[in-house]
Amino acid sequence: MKRTIDIGTIGGLMFGIMSIFGSFMLEGGEVGALMLAPAMVIVFGGTFATAFIGNSMESIKDIGKVFGTCMFPPRYNSVGVIDTLVKCSIQARKDGLLSLEKEISRTGDPFLKKMLQLVIDGTDTHVLHSLAETEVTYLSERNLRDASIFVKMGGYSPTMGIIGTVMGLIATLASAGEDPNVLIRHIASAFIATLWGVFMANIVWLPLADKLKTVNAQEQLYHEMIVEGIMALQAGEVPSVIRAKLKSMLSEEQQKRLLS
Repeated sequence: MKRTIDIGTIGGLMFGIMSIFGSFMLEGGEVGALMLAPAMVIVFGGTFATAFIGNSMESIKDIGKVFGTCMFPPRYNSVGVIDTLVKCSIQARKDGLLSLEKEISRTGDPFLKKMLQLVIDGTDTHVLHSLAETEVTYLSERNLRDASIFVKMGGYSPTMGIIGTVMGLIATLASAGEDPNVLIRHIASAFIATLWGVFMANIVWLPLADKLKTVNAQEQLYHEMIVEGIMALQAGEVPSVIRAKLKSMLSEEQQKRLLS
């Protein structure tokens, strides 16, 4: 498993910022006018406060790592793992399951290594399948828990923006009777909080949650592929059948790579 920068995430964020703030500038606005400290403090501070309140501190401590996963998601070599499993099945049919000890030391995937070790240890088929499914399920739940943090932040962010706007309008009404130009500036400033709340929710928090769900789906498919291969290997299925079974779980593009 390798980690590389995700062009889609970085490019999408940059394109979203350029599209929204660029159009504002094309209409004659100045970006500096949007950098209103009170509005940004309310939106960002309030949103992170809800994250602290609604989640465990363990989850909050990992938020930097979770954000890094969005920027540098893991890349799973599904084609490579199929080749490895087929190679293991050939070796097991020829020299027995104990001969796979050397393959364990060669593989760098912790999940595959653990599954191979269970097979070599003679773990019962039903127990092996139960252990594998349990681990895959809990890995997925942990990933979705991380995604839920951004989902919650995306839900609260617009509300924080509305709170900032209401507070700005209250200040505006309190200044009624003063210079009209001052009132206009107060009104404009009030709606900046709503802008930041909606912007962060729909360009940052919710898309990042969707990215984490996509990464989780890819990881889950990869692990399910390993489980299927391990179960077939333990059952002594023909290597060509194992390859065909696992190949059907790949996308069309990956299947072409497997043939090449």
